[in-house]
Amino acid sequence: MKERAAESRRRARMTDEEAEADVLAKIAEMPDADRALAERIHAVVKENAPELSARTWYGMPAYAPKGGKVMVFFQPASKFKARYSTLGFNDLAQLDDGAMWATSFALTELTAADEARIAELVKKAVG
Repeated sequence: MKERAAESRRRARMTDEEAEADVLAKIAEMPDADRALAERIHAVVKENAPELSARTWYGMPAYAPKGGKVMVFFQPASKFKARYSTLGFNDLAQLDDGAMWATSFALTELTAADEARIAELVKKAVG
């Protein structure tokens, strides 16, 4: 919670470019496996939803509409000593599919097919 509070104070003074640099710095600090996933997620999100701004969220890479709440986030496995990383979508994302749909996905590696699926999800999320 302390990290989140500090992020909020810093972000209030940051430009979009500074916030993205902050995200890239957090990604660079990750262990190799998490870093590889985070770099690809970052590239896929920026390519398929350029209207989303990168920023940190609880110390993790996240993406939100300008001035809005976080829509997409990447949770590295190392942060919680988990066996997989997570790509998550908050309720702002327009992923609705009937009465039940997935909002988070476990990741251990990314194939071209996985990246294509993530691109579809991100595009649908910003709908």
